[in-house]
Parts: sequence; structure tokens; C-alpha cells
Amino acid sequence: MSRGFLALFFVVAGILHFVFPAAYTAVMPPWLGWHAALVAISGIAEIAGGLGVLVPSRRRWAGAGLLLLCVAVLPANVQMLTDAIATGKALWLLALLVIRLPLQAVLMYWIWMATRPQGPARAAR
Repeated sequence: MSRGFLALFFVVAGILHFVFPAAYTAVMPPWLGWHAALVAISGIAEIAGGLGVLVPSRRRWAGAGLLLLCVAVLPANVQMLTDAIATGKALWLLALLVIRLPLQAVLMYWIWMATRPQGPARAAR
């Protein structure tokens, strides 16, 4: 069940990259180039990773890819917070953006737990 929710989370998040691309390009750090291409690539990676979580033979690779993706999008998460501070956004929004940063670590732990080898096969690797 946890894998199913994880897969759904990433597939939906990936699809949203194509439904609302401007929302994603708006939060990208200015020092990164190719915003539209990076949004599309990260959306594809989220969809592929989410689907890969469901396929036992691809699960470990999907997990590794999703973990790397979480690290790769961290600058955008930080950019959202710094932009919100700079533009004087509401305190509740700042609080949500601050909480989001450690939640990224929780998400990464969930990915790791859901995609690591289980049982006897794990001991053999």
C-alpha cells in the first residue's frame, strides 16, 4: 500500500508539471537555465519513477532516481522560500515553505523504505 501511494504521489506530481508548467518554472532559481526543459524532464522523471516503484525488477532503480530527483529539486524549494521572504508573503505561507524543507527528508526516507530490497534477497545483495 505504501508503494502504491508513493507511486500515485509521484505520477500525479509529474503530470502536474505538464498541466501547470508555469507554476514550476516560476519557482526555479534564476541561475538555472532551460527552465521549461528542466520542468519537463523532472515531470517525466517523476512519472517514470512513480511507475518504476510498482515494478519489482525496476524498483531499486526507480528509488535511486527519485532520491536523486529530490536532491535536484531542493534548490527550487529553497528558491520558493527566499522569494516568499523577499516579497513579504503571509506568515502562514512562509511557515509552510519552511516546513516543506525537512519534509523533503521524510519523503526521501519514504522512497528509501519503499524501494529497498526486502527479505532474503536483500541479504544476498
